[in-house]
Amino acid sequence: MPVSILNRVNDFFESYAKAYEHFDTKLMAFLHNIPCTLLDDESTSIYQEASKLEGLFNQGIHFYKQHGIVHARAEVWNMHALTDKITKVKVNWKYYNAEKQPVYNCDYHYILKLDKHDQPKIVLSVSVNEKERMEAWLQQQTNK
Repeated sequence: MPVSILNRVNDFFESYAKAYEHFDTKLMAFLHNIPCTLLDDESTSIYQEASKLEGLFNQGIHFYKQHGIVHARAEVWNMHALTDKITKVKVNWKYYNAEKQPVYNCDYHYILKLDKHDQPKIVLSVSVNEKERMEAWLQQQTNK
């Protein structure tokens, strides 16, 4: 069983979480293959330009800053190598405020592929429940 990409998955998502915490949308976009696809129940978005993907991340970062969400942790739940260079990964993202209190968590599935420099990149990102979890958290904030 190939292990080259599997050995890099945890470090990859640690880098992604650090990019989020530093609001480094350029690095967040860099960690994606171009083109890449972002998928959820309501939409399918294909990004052919890193700058447009970075723009999407800038919108997300604005939301997180506005609501005091400043820390992220990616917990890799499972991974499965599909080939020597492609793996499927399930991640639970946990978001926290400045006091490191949990805000909400959500699940994603990713397809990662090693690029020509043998660096993992996100080719496909599937949001399983982020919208619902975020909306539930926002509703709780409104009811306080």
